[in-house]
Amino acid sequence: MVPFAPPEGAEEPQPEPEAEPSSCPPPPPPPAAAAAGLMEISGGGGGGGGGSGSSSSPGGELNGIRVVDEPMEEGEPYSYEDEGVVKEIPITHHVKEGCEKADPAQFELLKVLGQGSFGKVFLVRKIFGPDAGQLYAMKVLKKASLKVRDRVRTKMERDILVEVNHPFIVKLHYAFQTEGKLYLILDFLRGGDVFTRLSKEVMFTEEDVKFYLAELALALDHLHSLGIVYRDLKPENILLDEAGHIKLTDFGLSKESVDQEKKAYSFCGTVEYMAPEVVNRRGHNQSADWWSFGVLMFEMLTGTLPFQGKDRNETMNMILKAKLGMPQFLSTEAQSLLRMLFKRNPSNRLGAGPDGVEEIKRHPFFSTIDWNKLYRREILPPFKPASGRPEDTFCFDPEFTAKTPKDSPGVPPSANAHQLFKGFSFVATTAIEDHKISPLNNILPIVQQLHGNSALFTDAYELKEDIGVGSYSVCKRCIHMASSMEFAVKIIDKSKRDPSEEIEILMRYGQHPNIITLKDVYDDGKYIYLVTELMKGGELLDRILRQKYFSEREASAVLFTITKTVDYLHCQGVVHRDLKPSNILYMDDSNNADSIRICDFGFAKQLRGENGLLLTPCYTANFVAPEVLMRQGYDAACDIWSLGVLLYTMLAGYTPFANGPNDTPEEILLRIGSGNFSLSGGNWDTVSDAAKDLLSHMLHVDPHQRYTAEQVLKHSWIACRDQLPHYQLNRQDAPHLVKGAMAATYSALNNKTFQPVLEPVAASSLAQRRSMKKLTSTDL
Repeated sequence: MVPFAPPEGAEEPQPEPEAEPSSCPPPPPPPAAAAAGLMEISGGGGGGGGGSGSSSSPGGELNGIRVVDEPMEEGEPYSYEDEGVVKEIPITHHVKEGCEKADPAQFELLKVLGQGSFGKVFLVRKIFGPDAGQLYAMKVLKKASLKVRDRVRTKMERDILVEVNHPFIVKLHYAFQTEGKLYLILDFLRGGDVFTRLSKEVMFTEEDVKFYLAELALALDHLHSLGIVYRDLKPENILLDEAGHIKLTDFGLSKESVDQEKKAYSFCGTVEYMAPEVVNRRGHNQSADWWSFGVLMFEMLTGTLPFQGKDRNETMNMILKAKLGMPQFLSTEAQSLLRMLFKRNPSNRLGAGPDGVEEIKRHPFFSTIDWNKLYRREILPPFKPASGRPEDTFCFDPEFTAKTPKDSPGVPPSANAHQLFKGFSFVATTAIEDHKISPLNNILPIVQQLHGNSALFTDAYELKEDIGVGSYSVCKRCIHMASSMEFAVKIIDKSKRDPSEEIEILMRYGQHPNIITLKDVYDDGKYIYLVTELMKGGELLDRILRQKYFSEREASAVLFTITKTVDYLHCQGVVHRDLKPSNILYMDDSNNADSIRICDFGFAKQLRGENGLLLTPCYTANFVAPEVLMRQGYDAACDIWSLGVLLYTMLAGYTPFANGPNDTPEEILLRIGSGNFSLSGGNWDTVSDAAKDLLSHMLHVDPHQRYTAEQVLKHSWIACRDQLPHYQLNRQDAPHLVKGAMAATYSALNNKTFQPVLEPVAASSLAQRRSMKKLTSTDL
């Protein structure tokens, strides 16, 4: 990236003067400090093989595992890590009593996530024990390929991961060794190198950056409280879990047992993120991480690095001496925090004082953060990564994932390797964790990741009878031949519709319990095959109409489940735009509201900026054209209107705007445009006033006055649903007539031939007297 060039006239704050560097090298750490554990770690600690970005550090790198192998420079402090000095690594952690010991035979190799000269990272599935079926990332390091200093780092990384237990730090589940290899079993986080990927797809606002930095600050503070300096903070080492919360990974350069009185002297890390005291090797402690924290903040807010020259030496010189132009488009609070982090004297840097991270937490930039809720993961993240099948690896390099996963036999290690790695094995206290992990620019990369270049849908599935037929697709039941399991497949004609948006939305949000789950994707050149779970319970409206008795309390429970899901989508900037009852189905025959699924996202849209990037919920008018925001608001209001039609039909036993399947589109559209519907007679004589009030707001003809999903959920008829009557409502019309009328309603709305019919209504004297702007049929 090009270094940030300040606009003409922009402020260029001078970093505070630094004391003249001494011509003498700093004294080496005493042997006592070495024995206390002043060790540099290597061998990686990436949760799920996440980071794979390039590094300016010499040596090899494997998916976030980096080998730093620099020659000692003249005057550099000696290190007890030198060959011939290290004979044995003292161990403070042991296998927990009563926990199952692990070995390679307990893990099924699924895919290669990364590979280097000294080992591989695999996606694996546990096949034995209480956590059988769980997916993990398994890092396998060949002892013979690791120099002594690298063995020390790998062993120390293992110790750090055993000691650390934090919601925003990757978790180590098992560690074990064979004669020739070391194994680390960690969280598998499918987001991969998330921030680098999101920078190409998602626009961050200051509110978004504030959330990620706040979680990161808690993670760093936890490490610091354990005497650990992270030392390699950069976007590639920050992953997202399935909910959108961060996970700090890769402890290959961390240093353990360093406090404010002790300093480390190693030159390591990614140079653009290094603190000045790391660059000049004058000794550093935890405050070096807060400088890197500032670099990361600057990069996320501006898209550029604060210090980046044409080569490594120029970058280092800029870090030590260059002026920094502060971007004036940043808020006052953001600029203030950056200035306090970019102090070249580490003792003056925010976070380095006696209060530590509390200084950062008190800064006005974080004034809106509830730190207790944040730690408990109760604050909704600004972005949710795409989620597909648990074992999908879209975010990893196909160069590796296309390889056959094979754990080659280890070369016999050196004679002292067993002594060196004594005590390496480890089993987490709780080895059973719930991991549902994981946009897509086009369909081809997804299909290639899933099946390579040659797999066909018919090679894996057997087609059965039709479930539904549309104008551009057909839905069929299918059987997965290898497992004999039943699924549904939506077959889309590529010449008639581009399903990219539908696939992307299902990948990202399909793990929600009430959204249909996408299982597989195929492309044979002419058709796209979307394999989903099979909705054996049938359509929601069919189920309700077949019930002899149905109460307000039951209707409220159904509407709550659906509206809660729609609210989730709207909060993520997604509008469904086709929420007719036939797209709301039951997963099974349980009649449980939790088995309801919203299906068919063929017309759904994800909010994007003018440049095509996805927008998080914290978007502002600066990022998107007003007409796009207006359109999005109309579409969201249309979703609520559709739910209002469903609620009306559940309570009344007939539809609000169509009297039967034979009504003409013109008649239906005129009724919709007038906004008139009956709330008296029949069941309405016994339905509660609260239900009628909610309906009048959900079916309001003006979308600006129509309730939002959030307002629906807060309405007393939903919020106090346990107090609603059990009075059984009667079915007014035969089910087939109700379904026919419902189909006629949505057919009229979707038929563009009849759009002009609403023009006289919109221009009517009644509408003008009410000063009410009417929608055309396409707006409804």
